[in-house]
Amino acid sequence: MNSKLSFRPDGTFTIVQFTDLHWMDGRAEDQQTRELMELVLKAEQPDLVIFTGDTIYTGPVREGELPCQDPKQAFRDAVAAVVNSGVPWAFVFGNHDTENGVTYSELMEIAQESPQCLAEAGPAELAGSSNYVLEIEGAGNHAGAILYMLDTGAYSPLEQIPGYSWVRRNQMDWLAEQSARLNPGEGQAKRPALAFFHIPLPEYDEMWNTQTCYGHKYERVCAPVLNSGLFATLIEMGDVAGTFCGHDHINDFTGTLHGIRLSYGRATGYNTYGHDNLKRGARVIRLEQDHPSFDTWLRLADGSRCTEQPAHTPLSAADSQH
Repeated sequence: MNSKLSFRPDGTFTIVQFTDLHWMDGRAEDQQTRELMELVLKAEQPDLVIFTGDTIYTGPVREGELPCQDPKQAFRDAVAAVVNSGVPWAFVFGNHDTENGVTYSELMEIAQESPQCLAEAGPAELAGSSNYVLEIEGAGNHAGAILYMLDTGAYSPLEQIPGYSWVRRNQMDWLAEQSARLNPGEGQAKRPALAFFHIPLPEYDEMWNTQTCYGHKYERVCAPVLNSGLFATLIEMGDVAGTFCGHDHINDFTGTLHGIRLSYGRATGYNTYGHDNLKRGARVIRLEQDHPSFDTWLRLADGSRCTEQPAHTPLSAADSQH
């Protein structure tokens, strides 16, 4: 575990979430992505950058297009704007990072060439890679915060189950163990924590359908078919105030379900599908020392700071039963 992060003297800590860069080979769209990242870094001056998966795209392409030829170099180029800024950074894997031509371990080795990279492969016995914890140290005698990084996998390994993979039992057991280890005993206030992963939980869809949310939903929530219970684990841990994912490029909504705020990032990469009403951008998260909650907004490609998004209010529970 790394302990290189700390709250600023003013008690704040700022995270920029970049997601779904889909970097391939430095083509024009990739250069737009780099320029956007440089703009966000300059505007927000973050203490940490987190990439929430699909940093590169190694999957199939349309006929006549060239696939990613050198995934290792693509990853170096994708994170170069952050590496050059000197800001500490971390990442989790998505479903497209290692589809062809490169492995989890090879990309992790590439990432760790950067002295500012805080990512770890995590325990070998767990499903996937990029399962690890980062601690933000408190200033003075103040308690810090915890960041849980989780690999949500790629595609279902079972023929009878379509779609995406799911978080496994050993990952959830490990998360609960980390929470117990890093927090004070029963009856004492827990350190605020956030969780970062690529593929949304099924509860993102439940939240959209039952709670007031803020932001846009232009595609279905592409969660796993199986609900393996990660959200219940986070509830039981009692320290997680918010979760952040990517994966669905044209969803960016945020809301609260059973006391946990669930948020999408804003898709950053130009080398993939988008929506005319959603400028590329990044999500920004501001923690304040000793506060269990957090503030979040979007920084967009035109340089604007988006702090208010349209409200989506679902049908009331009574109405939905008829």
